[in-house]
Amino acid sequence: MGWPDAAEPLAWFGGRLATGLEQVAHDPAVLDGGGWWAVLAGFEGDLVLARFGDVRPAQLPEASWPGVPIDSWRSSMDHHGYLSAVARVRKEIAAGEVYQVNVCRVLSAPLPQPVDVVGLARLLQRGNPAPYAGVLRLPSHDIAVATASPELFLHRDGDLVESGPIKGTGRTAADLTPKDRAENVMIVDLVRNDLGVVARTGTVEVPALCTVEEHPGLVHLVSTVRARLRPGAGWRELLTAAFPPGSVTGAPKSSALRLIRELEPTPRGPYCGAVGWVDADAGTAALAVGIRTFWVAQGTLRFGTGAGITWGSDPQREWDETELKAARLLGVAAGSSDGQQSDAQSTDGQEGQGE
Repeated sequence: MGWPDAAEPLAWFGGRLATGLEQVAHDPAVLDGGGWWAVLAGFEGDLVLARFGDVRPAQLPEASWPGVPIDSWRSSMDHHGYLSAVARVRKEIAAGEVYQVNVCRVLSAPLPQPVDVVGLARLLQRGNPAPYAGVLRLPSHDIAVATASPELFLHRDGDLVESGPIKGTGRTAADLTPKDRAENVMIVDLVRNDLGVVARTGTVEVPALCTVEEHPGLVHLVSTVRARLRPGAGWRELLTAAFPPGSVTGAPKSSALRLIRELEPTPRGPYCGAVGWVDADAGTAALAVGIRTFWVAQGTLRFGTGAGITWGSDPQREWDETELKAARLLGVAAGSSDGQQSDAQSTDGQEGQGE
């Protein structure tokens, strides 16, 4: 990967810096033991759990970032391909196979070596602050992830579990449509069912439905689903029931996942997975959905963007939503402290093609 000199393993989440790597594991059962763990779950199911011995309140360390030019990004699906995928989903909805599918594309750009995602995370902190911002750097396992996720996958405090699915995106609240609200309600129902598998009977509730939240450059509809875990339900059972997150798959989840495998040419990796931390000693945790997330793989910087497709979807509007979600973040990765791009750019380039 070409790591910077003296790059040590670290994680930074929730204003806490974790160093002193003690163990890397892949079995979620370890999260029911002890220690403080950084968690990275890829959308396809691979799980990396890193236990750190020194965890303390701290700012991100100083680190530089070279900047990735906006015009260097290439997309796993071009404009035509994405619109065709939307049309396919609508056809499947008409046939009664599925109600909603999140269709995503992965962007990639060549990356100068060596690089340090901590530098990118510092830029994101200034240019696109987010409630679940974080970074995970594990050189020995070729893992480098920086996230500015606005979406809560799972928060845990003892046996109390909460999820905050996002569905519905616009530049302003005025852009949100009845389709956005219907999509949000549909995914809330899916998350209720997911948590219900491991919840005590009668404890699943929705204390907030379709709340408008403002984030840098856009607004989202956000709901809250809450439940209490039944006795004996640990992290393995919880992740089996809830992963991958319903907001980035679709409903029914099994049918949506089948279509995602058929339609998307590139694995999502950390994008749309989960990233965050678990304090097994305190019984607390916060895992974000891996959106607004950058990662390094095979000499490239990668970033995912997508949209939820329903029968009411307009294909061009869904493409525009993926562009909106990416624009500010790509501006930050280019080196802009406020995420602004000097010229309007599209991520229409097909992956692997030149100008």
